[in-house]
Amino acid sequence: MINKMGEIKTMIIWLIVMIPCSLLFCGLGIYAWKRKDPMWFYSGTEVKREEIRDIPAYNRANGIMWLCLGAFLCLCTVLGAMHSKAGGFLLIGGMIAALPLLPMTFTRIYNKYKA
Repeated sequence: MINKMGEIKTMIIWLIVMIPCSLLFCGLGIYAWKRKDPMWFYSGTEVKREEIRDIPAYNRANGIMWLCLGAFLCLCTVLGAMHSKAGGFLLIGGMIAALPLLPMTFTRIYNKYKA
């Protein structure tokens, strides 16, 4: 019984943390997609309108990038709720991969739409 309660507490904490994180990145993707001015990267650097030749396509690409991360986090959330170790391992591996991939993807998007 104690072990079962520990599993339930672990799942509740997992969901309390992961659902908002997943929604945050999905929301960021939607925000980027609908934005009228060029979307920036989370590092805080500002992208000026003059730097981008096709702002809607540039923002759509940024939105897709963030939505992919949000979808991955949703997958980790569901998997972690069903099997906590598998969800945790997938999350750790995915985040290790995302650390270099997100800036590289943003740089590719920026260079593709640079004026």
